[in-house]
Amino acid sequence: MGRAPATPAAGFARFPVCPIACLPVCPFAHIVKLRADFHSHSHYSRDSVINPRMFVDECVRKGVNCIAVTDHNEIEGAFVIQKLAPFKVIIGEEVKTSEGEIIGLFLKEFVPRDMTPEETVLAIHEQGALAVVPHPFDVFRRSVITKDALERVKTDVDAIEGFNCRNILSKHDQKARDLAAGVSKPMTLGTDSHSPWEIGGALLEMDDFETPQELLAALPSGRIVGHRSLPVVHWISTYAKIRWRLGLRPAYISPPKAPVRR
Repeated sequence: MGRAPATPAAGFARFPVCPIACLPVCPFAHIVKLRADFHSHSHYSRDSVINPRMFVDECVRKGVNCIAVTDHNEIEGAFVIQKLAPFKVIIGEEVKTSEGEIIGLFLKEFVPRDMTPEETVLAIHEQGALAVVPHPFDVFRRSVITKDALERVKTDVDAIEGFNCRNILSKHDQKARDLAAGVSKPMTLGTDSHSPWEIGGALLEMDDFETPQELLAALPSGRIVGHRSLPVVHWISTYAKIRWRLGLRPAYISPPKAPVRR
């Protein structure tokens, strides 16, 4: 009888099951090279309170040595952090399409918002980048990709986010993992950090990579360590947006490439 998939939020056994590969993992089987997070936000997203220097300091302090900065409809923060960081930083963007959000990883240029999901995936791929669907089944967010759009692009994207620390219910991550398995796509992990306290809360321990294709090849053998964020972190984002509306906006090291809006 086959082993049931592990639930990361429920903790890990002495010899845990890899939640992505669904295979037993011996902690001594290999030397972990990366502790990675593929979804995070700096204050270039107006619902985040993390400035670039704080972002880098928290990653160093918590042992995060690979992170994708995926600000909402903006990439300048990722370039700023990449210049400051002594570790691997992937240029990303969480793009608001006409039917929900899609993440681009390994971007070279800004991807405009409000295109169709299909147009957004194409714009990402034209840069040689990867398209990832974040938190596809979280019912508590307005920005989640619609069911119809997900059905249309699920075979065209490169990966599905299988664990998002800001998902309140673990069953929403499980549905994402089931979807990924059904369409034979690898899965990413994202803390979806919008505050310094969230950085490093969960990580994907995995082999090193350099190119987008090497990342896709390395993802299936990754191992999730860490925990889900407390629901209260969503109030931090609400506070950040209220502060923005009141005109208390951050001082940027380098100006945004597009209006910082949500």
